[in-house]
Amino acid sequence: MSQKIVVALGGNAILSKDASAEAQKDALRRTAEQLLKFIQNGDALTISHGNGPQVGNLLLQQQAADSEKNPAMPLDTCVAMTEGSIGFWLQNAMLDLLRQNNIDKDVVSLITQVEVSAEDPAFANPTKPIGPFVTEEEAKQAMAENADTTYKEDAGRGWRKVVASPKPIDICEKNVINSLVNQGVITISVGGGGIPVVKKDNKFVGVEAVIDKDFASEKLAELIDADTLLILTAVDNVYINYNKPDQKKLEEVSVEEAEEYIAQGQFAAGSMLPKVEAALAFVKGHKDRRAVITSLDNIEEFIKNGAGTVIVDR
Repeated sequence: MSQKIVVALGGNAILSKDASAEAQKDALRRTAEQLLKFIQNGDALTISHGNGPQVGNLLLQQQAADSEKNPAMPLDTCVAMTEGSIGFWLQNAMLDLLRQNNIDKDVVSLITQVEVSAEDPAFANPTKPIGPFVTEEEAKQAMAENADTTYKEDAGRGWRKVVASPKPIDICEKNVINSLVNQGVITISVGGGGIPVVKKDNKFVGVEAVIDKDFASEKLAELIDADTLLILTAVDNVYINYNKPDQKKLEEVSVEEAEEYIAQGQFAAGSMLPKVEAALAFVKGHKDRRAVITSLDNIEEFIKNGAGTVIVDR
């Protein structure tokens, strides 16, 4: 049966170690090959994606070239720029594959603004990692040189710059997105979590932040009344007691079970926790919805057999 599916792409679907445009386009071509399986299955597909590495790299480029005549762009504008570039690459990759497979469908990428609250406590406690990993020494030097810059250690992998990550409360272009999806257009939106904006004097104004793409994708799935929120990450399943002798793969999980695992501290705050929280927000109180966390390479198994970690409100 055809489903309305929102797919949230993780960073590994776009960028590996090579940050060049060509390498990212190659990664997105491989990603598009997997996403095509949803179209062949008859599903209505909406795609969102992260941009943490890309926006961080762009900020570094902006800062390196900053001058009076060529001032660096602010973070909200950099989010828009990466939303546009990644959307452009993914849109073209999808269109090429559709043509090769004789599928008559349109693809569009939208620069999307996502409303947040100016009072969100996240602005006082930056936590969202962006940009490349650096050593502890490099991080401390960067913070010493700029008091407004914050770096934190990221899950044992190194240090990364962190910025505010407020929760999304609305998506400005939700009606346009829903209209396109209902017309059968493959729609790429809320890239990088969307451009964070606050309402001020009846206008939307960009702010210095990066919205977590999983929460933005959940808000999108909620607003367009999707059947499934599919969050793609580096692993086929979520685990409890991860990397311990008694680690356990999670398959179908109830809201109550997932909430208990969160209370136990089973999921890392910088990686799996926001994915599980976004999944819970989407399905809680909606027995006709499901949220799935799995890997890009596991898509075929998910379509055929429902493989992955599936969270439902029983």
